[in-house]
Amino acid sequence: MAVDALQHAGAYAFAHRRDKKGDMRRLFNVKINAGLRQLGFTYSKFIGAAKKKGIELDRKALAHLAEFKPEAFARVVKSVS
Repeated sequence: MAVDALQHAGAYAFAHRRDKKGDMRRLFNVKINAGLRQLGFTYSKFIGAAKKKGIELDRKALAHLAEFKPEAFARVVKSVS
């Protein structure tokens, strides 16, 4: 009985590790968008412009800047616009 429960738990753990990645990406997007709205941008326009400019900061780094270092985030946004 215990082995079946462990296999069952393992299957859910596998699936939820994948779900966690999506959850974190959505959270990063929300944090970036909140920082961008204060600067007069939208998330989609910023990401499109950043790709065209070749800025290769990932969403995790951008979200960290938006949340904890807004002055640095503003400089990144300024370099994109």
